[in-house]
Formats: sequence, C-alpha cells, structure tokens
Amino acid sequence: MRERRPVHAALAALVSSEALAALATLALGAALLAPLGAHAGEAAARPGSAASQPKPAKPDLSGRRQLGKASFYAKRFAGRKMADGKPMNPHDDNAASKTLPLGTKAKVTNLATGRSATVTIQDRGPYVKGRIVDLSPSTAQQIGITPKSGVAPVEVAPIAVPQPDGSVKPGAAAPSR
Repeated sequence: MRERRPVHAALAALVSSEALAALATLALGAALLAPLGAHAGEAAARPGSAASQPKPAKPDLSGRRQLGKASFYAKRFAGRKMADGKPMNPHDDNAASKTLPLGTKAKVTNLATGRSATVTIQDRGPYVKGRIVDLSPSTAQQIGITPKSGVAPVEVAPIAVPQPDGSVKPGAAAPSR
C-alpha cells in the first residue's frame, strides 16, 4: 500500500528547492499586495476608510433643478462632524448632496405632498443609487417624509450656489429681480 503524504510534501518532492523558494517569494508578495485589491495601485475598501467611500461626483455648479429621491439622516449621525466640519444637528436645516457645492442654499420639495423647505448643503451623500439628497430629520418631517416612509420623490432647486472663484450664482429657485 502506498503511503499518503500531505499535498505540500508531494509538491516539495516534485519541485526543486530553488523553484519552491521562488513560489514562496511569489506567495509572500501576493499576500502583501492582497490589500491593494484586484488592480495594482487600488486601495482595499475597508469600512470607514477613504477607499470605501465612492469617488466624489463632479460638482454641479449650474444651479439647475434636480429630481430624485430624498432620505433623512439616521439618529446615530446626530453630533457627528459633517463635510463642512460642523456637527450634524437633527433640528437644523442641514442636508447632504453628492454634487451640490457645500454652502449651497436649496429649496427641497416633496413631490408627493407638495411641501417644501429650504436647506443648506453641509455634507456629502447619500451614497444610495437614485437618492439625491439626505435631509435632517426635522426638515424631512417638515416636507412630509416620515420614519415609516423613509424616502420620497423630491425636486431640489438651488437658490444660491457658491462658485469656485468665491462668487455666488443664483439658482433655479432664486427670487427673480
């Protein structure tokens, strides 16, 4: 009867010690590069790391209306620092947008209820497909988004859009002169 050897012992018998050393070097290199992901140079996506955040969207400086879905911040975000450095106040008019510049004032209208509120973009997000704005809980309540519904179709109409040069561009909802 043949003696059964572990697979690595069988491989060692078949492969020269030089080839085995080269394989070990390759395996070690692969283990060290594994956190870089499938493509060299890409950082691994670890929860909470910058690599786990989606790439920033191109800023929308146009001031045009946007249609999509709105959601609201969960209670656990109260007091956490937003993108503008201020703590999230669930009773304030803060909101998050992936594309509108920080500091943008906008009118958000719930298309199901017709109710509107003015918000200030102070954070980035939401990172859920189809959603264009995250609202503070009090703003969500003002326009009729309840914890039960959670999400509603909205129109986001910028009022004042800060520009990279420091100027402010009137948006679609800006009062006409």
